[in-house]
Amino acid sequence: MNRNQEILEISRLVFELTMTGSMGTDLDDLMQRLFGVLANLPSIRVRQQGAILLFNPREALVQVAQLGLGHLDRTDASSSPLDGLSPDFRSAPYMTTLREERGGFLRKGEQDARFMVLSMTGEARPLGLLLVFIEPDWAPDAIEMEFMTDLGRAMSGLVMRSLINETLRVRELELEDARTDAIRRLGAASEYRDNETGMHVMRMTNFASVIAKAMGLPEDLREILFITAPMHDVGKIGIADAILLKPGKLSVEEFDTMKTHTEIGGRILKGEDALIVAAREIAISHHEHWDGSGYPSGLKGEEIPVLARVCAIADVFDALTSSRPYKVAWPLEQTLDWIHGETGKKFDPAVVAAFDRALPEILRIRELYRDEIIDPNQVVDLPEIKCGETRWVDWDESLSIGIDIIDAHHRFLLELINDLHDIVANKRGSRELGRVLKALDKYAQVHFRAEERMMERHAFSGLERQRQQHHHFEKKLRDFYEELHVNPLTAQFDMLTYLRDWLIRHIRHEDSRLRELVSAAV
Repeated sequence: MNRNQEILEISRLVFELTMTGSMGTDLDDLMQRLFGVLANLPSIRVRQQGAILLFNPREALVQVAQLGLGHLDRTDASSSPLDGLSPDFRSAPYMTTLREERGGFLRKGEQDARFMVLSMTGEARPLGLLLVFIEPDWAPDAIEMEFMTDLGRAMSGLVMRSLINETLRVRELELEDARTDAIRRLGAASEYRDNETGMHVMRMTNFASVIAKAMGLPEDLREILFITAPMHDVGKIGIADAILLKPGKLSVEEFDTMKTHTEIGGRILKGEDALIVAAREIAISHHEHWDGSGYPSGLKGEEIPVLARVCAIADVFDALTSSRPYKVAWPLEQTLDWIHGETGKKFDPAVVAAFDRALPEILRIRELYRDEIIDPNQVVDLPEIKCGETRWVDWDESLSIGIDIIDAHHRFLLELINDLHDIVANKRGSRELGRVLKALDKYAQVHFRAEERMMERHAFSGLERQRQQHHHFEKKLRDFYEELHVNPLTAQFDMLTYLRDWLIRHIRHEDSRLRELVSAAV
């Protein structure tokens, strides 16, 4: 191939890279295509090694994609080939040398490695850097350097496209949240009238979700259930306090009035939106019985919407096992015996069977979202958490602080962080990442408030310091969620390292001091 042919081929391959970039937004896949292009140009003497590093909102470089550097952990900034160097950001490509071994990407016998740095820009601002490792004896000429400049521009456009697409996915989550927030808030408002902690709706919703999963209901239907289950008792807004908060048994007339909360809920939840329709079905029908003896319509069997059948058993289980001013909590065995005795009467037998399969997870949820102030001396025996696809941070006994319930909280928080890592590792996208980050934020608040109530009860001297650290962590979670809107490609790696390191450090150096409450409470 003569020089003119090579120049034409270079132009064609850059154009091809730009066009194939529209196939997806996976930057690791983009790196594969990039080096596939470079492999067709024998005069461009590069290794099959490279990385994309983007600036985060704090102007620090974060590695977001790589090829041939699989040993590098992108959630650890110290793993970047640029760590310890001072890259000179400029518009033209330039070459630099890595003069020490960093994790094994130097070839055997090499003392250093050379790589070319290509600047990437987007919307008239620095976007990041493309690193291309090159053969040590390659001295590119002017045409080859011009090609690398064009390559940097092409990659800038493709990375910017990926960034825009991921940002749009986060915006979609925002629109979803705006759509469902009113539903959640209305459900919470009805709950707070007769349950001051608001934990019943959290427990019931999570019970219903794991039962639905054990039934094999589709994921999209389970998602609708999770959003709408909090609305099951929304009609209680229309019940007078004298009845709703009565400490003793209701009269027949009062109970008849209480039962109208299902119809009131149906009148509140009017609309054609899929979520409103599902919420309305749950609110109206969660007191219908499998044998037709329930209310308000006496529906029977599969006439009762499936989500209402699931919510019915989740609601009853929590009501029976929870203390209220007008009742004591039933023991677990008595509750289970009663539920099994109502199979085929009040409850769908298939839902009861799923409830039994989900019981270990239901018992865990009951401990994680408890109303009562934590007793430092209480012993709980919970089943092992089912692990996700990857294990990024593991629980070990050195993290135990000697308070079983707090340890269970910590295990759950670590598992949510592992869920975030699963999303990043399996490239499930910023939208899913935002969902789990919000779940982590919500549960962190549950955990922190439970810890603080326990500390306050036992006059723990470090309470204010803990409160300050808890509020800092909550703010950081909100900041990361906002950062997802600015640059979701870097935010995912930034947040993982911070969350893991903060939580492990907090458990080891702060929560470990809570051990003193164990003996103090005896």
